[in-house]
Amino acid sequence: MELNINLYHELRKANPAKARELVRKVLNQNGGNVSKTARILGIDRKTVRRARDGTLEDLPRRPKNPGNKLDTEFETLLIREAKETGFGYRRLSKHVYRKYGLLISENTVKAVLRRNKVRGKRVKVRRGSRRLYNYEALLPFERFQLDTKHILDKSTLPERIYNHIKEKGLPIYEWNLVDVATRIRFTAYSYSLNSTYGYLFILFCILWLRAHNVRTKIEIRLDNGSEFCSGSEKKLKEWNCRFWGLGCRLNPIPPGAKHLQAIVENTHRRDDEEFFLPFMEKITSTYQFLMRAQEWQDTWNFYRPHFGIGMNGRTPFEVLRSKWDRLFNLNVACFPVVLLDDLFMACTRLGLIGGGEYVLTPYLFWQVKSTVPLLGFVFGL
Repeated sequence: MELNINLYHELRKANPAKARELVRKVLNQNGGNVSKTARILGIDRKTVRRARDGTLEDLPRRPKNPGNKLDTEFETLLIREAKETGFGYRRLSKHVYRKYGLLISENTVKAVLRRNKVRGKRVKVRRGSRRLYNYEALLPFERFQLDTKHILDKSTLPERIYNHIKEKGLPIYEWNLVDVATRIRFTAYSYSLNSTYGYLFILFCILWLRAHNVRTKIEIRLDNGSEFCSGSEKKLKEWNCRFWGLGCRLNPIPPGAKHLQAIVENTHRRDDEEFFLPFMEKITSTYQFLMRAQEWQDTWNFYRPHFGIGMNGRTPFEVLRSKWDRLFNLNVACFPVVLLDDLFMACTRLGLIGGGEYVLTPYLFWQVKSTVPLLGFVFGL
């Protein structure tokens, strides 16, 4: 019997068909007794029955009718979105839910990508943390990072979304001011990029903070782009001189030190993944774009958890409430998303800004004796 057991298992490894022929032969020699044949060959009775009733060749292990298998059209959709976005299975699962309302588990997405050999884009990251601030000691609205984003970036958005933005005439520049302590962000958009809009956006944000009784000294870190001071010491000194009366100072980063803007740069990637990619193709007008942008900013400030240094999975508003000194108004987080082109035209018509097209003169500070008129215009005070 031991010889038969060894013979069956050796044959099974080398040739499954020959092993089943052996089972059938022993079964015939024992008058079709399944139990006796199983004892002689040292195998299970189910194996004997499969050899007796089935084919000699191995059957595929894939189930004939998998009840939980994803439909073909959904699988095709996942593959297409994965190739366009380069997302891994976790981010892809969230992406299709935001864009199409399809709730597909991460494990299912992972199996689809693996089966079709679709790999996500690899992003080089620097391991280890760089603590740019003493986050524990920072007060809300004390340190900010300011940057702009060119939405028509072919390296981050699929070409069809790029073409959709151009076809519908939607804003192509995004302006972001992010509070380091809470990650609350103030956002605006525009059709062009110039220092007049940069100056106006900074002023608008500062007045918004002061109108909500924020009394801390404000420092804004920004780069040397043409939409700000262009690396000009003279221009920087002039801007700081004007903002000094509002308790604000601009602090440009050295050339090539983009890591000092890591917090605001990180928001650009989140905009691509959680706003532009899922929703941009559904937007057909500037008004609809601004409404969607307002919803996205409110989601960021009030509902989206953050996991950066000092955040611990809390939303920016939760961090703000934990550090609230009861002096400023919590509605400061409800910043209105604006189109800077419209804000510029409104200020020009009211005589708050002088000069020609896209030329900002010192009229606002040197000829208006207080900022009350602008506060009243902007915030309805």
